[in-house]
Amino acid sequence: MLDIKFIRENPDLIKDAVRRKRSSFDVDALIKADDERREALKDFEEAKAMQNKVSDEIAKISDPEEKQKKIAEMKEYKAGVEEKEAKVKEVIGVWQRLMLQVPNVPDISVPEGESDEDNKEVRVVGTKPEFDFEPLDHITILEKNDWADFERGSKVAGFRGYFLKGAMVELSFAIFQSFLNDLIAKGYTPMMVPSLVKKELLMGTGYIPGGEEDLYQTQDGDYLAGTGEVAGMGYYMDEVLPKEKVPTKFAAFSTCFRREAGSHGKDVKGLIRVHEFFKLEQIILCEASHEESVKYHEEVTKNAEDFVESLGLYYHVVANCGADLGLGQVKKYDIEVWMPSQQKFRETHSASYFHDFQTRRLNIRYRDDEGSMRFAHSINNTAVATPRFLATIIEQYQTKDGRVRVPEKLKPFIGREFL
Repeated sequence: MLDIKFIRENPDLIKDAVRRKRSSFDVDALIKADDERREALKDFEEAKAMQNKVSDEIAKISDPEEKQKKIAEMKEYKAGVEEKEAKVKEVIGVWQRLMLQVPNVPDISVPEGESDEDNKEVRVVGTKPEFDFEPLDHITILEKNDWADFERGSKVAGFRGYFLKGAMVELSFAIFQSFLNDLIAKGYTPMMVPSLVKKELLMGTGYIPGGEEDLYQTQDGDYLAGTGEVAGMGYYMDEVLPKEKVPTKFAAFSTCFRREAGSHGKDVKGLIRVHEFFKLEQIILCEASHEESVKYHEEVTKNAEDFVESLGLYYHVVANCGADLGLGQVKKYDIEVWMPSQQKFRETHSASYFHDFQTRRLNIRYRDDEGSMRFAHSINNTAVATPRFLATIIEQYQTKDGRVRVPEKLKPFIGREFL
């Protein structure tokens, strides 16, 4: 959520953000609603003040006849106040709904574009794997080695259900423990966060309104989150952080759930696109400074890149275009790892920063060096998510005889040369 004062002072900037993010939001409608909100509040406050004035006058009147006359007058004022109060609630409701839909302003470095096809490659890292045989896709490798069972997964969990078995379980835990160790050494506090979250957390992080169709909702009105970012950001909701806790850095692990709405027909087999997965998320709350946000955005991206590179994987980094940014994101990088069977890079990590878009909604503040209350800035990044990341490893590390080598970094956790 942006500050309404900022929006009113910079309507053309917000309109350009709408254009760059290919949003349909009507900035003029919001400003009109804000004008109506201000006018309604003014009318209500003036009527309330008059009611209070008459009430004070009644208390000072000793003549019974004159007092009854004023009491009758008071009833008229009270009815007017109630009518104006109802009007205030109505216009504020409209205003609040519009405020929740205002897109954050993309950084000037964000590329123009209509879809993820227009994301701009920033760098390519590693050596593209070459094979002297026809490389297998990850589904074939998994089924050949009895490392996954998709048929029984569908029987138990429905469409896109899966069981991971044997070496894939070992590989999963090795990946998470290895990266978690790296992050702890860099000062990140490890957390296991809830997957079941309240609606206000999803509104606070910007997933609602707009992303409801991709969320699982319970009968009680709560939701299953698609990322640990949601609960992790809620940890300090409605709190004031001590200055010494800024920046705060989390490594949040959770089970994640997504309906994958709109992806029907895409990656219907295998581990690339599933409804339930596991993720370690980097979350940073820093001081309200664009420079600090950029610094920590680069930091979390580098942390993820360092890990991918340490596994010897071939990958590239792209800067997401405006149309591929979420409502609150100022800038986002995607790390995409090469899939030999598909002859293309597939997204495995995303890193974003939001300025105070999320923290303003969640009311997360701190006092700066001058003692002024400020909304913190937020940054997050997919440290690692499985099972998708597993698919990239086993495809790049497959051998001619159908086995899969263990990346050097993970050998201490798995204890052998091959999975």
